[in-house]
Amino acid sequence: MKAWVLKRTCDLVTESHPLELADLPVPVPEDNEILIRVSCCGVCHTELDEIEGRTLPKFPMVPGHQVIGIIEKRGKNATNYKTGARVGVAWIFSSCGECELCKNDQENLCESFKGTGRDENGGYAEFMVVHEKFAYSIPDTFSDTEAAPLLCAGAIGYRSLKLAGMKNGYTLGLTGFGASGHLVLKMAAYLYPESKILVFARSKEEQVFARSLGAHWAGDVTDPPPFKANAIIDTTPVWKTIVESLLHLKSAGRLVINAIRKESADQKALLDIRYQDHLWMEKEIKSVANITRKDVEEFLQLAADIPIKPELEIYPFDQANDALLDLKQKHVRGAKVLVW
Repeated sequence: MKAWVLKRTCDLVTESHPLELADLPVPVPEDNEILIRVSCCGVCHTELDEIEGRTLPKFPMVPGHQVIGIIEKRGKNATNYKTGARVGVAWIFSSCGECELCKNDQENLCESFKGTGRDENGGYAEFMVVHEKFAYSIPDTFSDTEAAPLLCAGAIGYRSLKLAGMKNGYTLGLTGFGASGHLVLKMAAYLYPESKILVFARSKEEQVFARSLGAHWAGDVTDPPPFKANAIIDTTPVWKTIVESLLHLKSAGRLVINAIRKESADQKALLDIRYQDHLWMEKEIKSVANITRKDVEEFLQLAADIPIKPELEIYPFDQANDALLDLKQKHVRGAKVLVW
């Protein structure tokens, strides 16, 4: 099978082809595993974190964790799905299932957590295998390409919104407005119809896009908003947005950081945090670590009910490197998806 493989870390400022196209054996599903013929895979900023070494994968690695495809073959003990069923695979590839965290619906925090496309081969390939309990039925509401970004950008956004402590009528802020940000806005508008949504985005194009989706205000993260937020969800790869977002929170407000890693180039921005301005009045900072199966299942149902249809930019399979470089270097409108 054809697959894109990451063999080393590199700097995407100077490297234009971080992934190599390879011929690999089609994996064989064992026991409770299923073999998926991949139709498409979303492109996520976490792939940039892997390539640039902020979250190191096992080398060589087939990246990709927003996977949609059809079950080609089942292991001898796999009974949850029929051959030919359409399924998706998300960031959570597996967890131990036995520890206290796993038994309390916190499998995202399991010490044995494995990420799809980082710890085990993912969806930048024609085929992949996964344990059947870490695969998800995809509602008929969505096409394959519409469903792919829901498996990470949507599901992790859903988890972020749960952790934000939102109530109807509260003001929500979003910093960054890419794949996850625009999906969070859509679900927040549905779940909290009396709430106002502020969007802090770096480009005028993103700000216009946010307003077109119903944001009450959109500006740069350094611009003063018309009012402060009860909660802000940060979906950016940088530190500056954390420092600025804390200034935009009300007393007892909560900042939720939706990022597996932060880039280190502007880490000195943290030195600008002043306790009395940024943290005083019981403001909170909370990180989001991975997702659970329940997050994915609940969000897919919510997305179908609304329904949420993500904004998409489609790339052919042979342009995987181009998609990654565009994600790194250009402003993002919606989500990027590789198709076969």
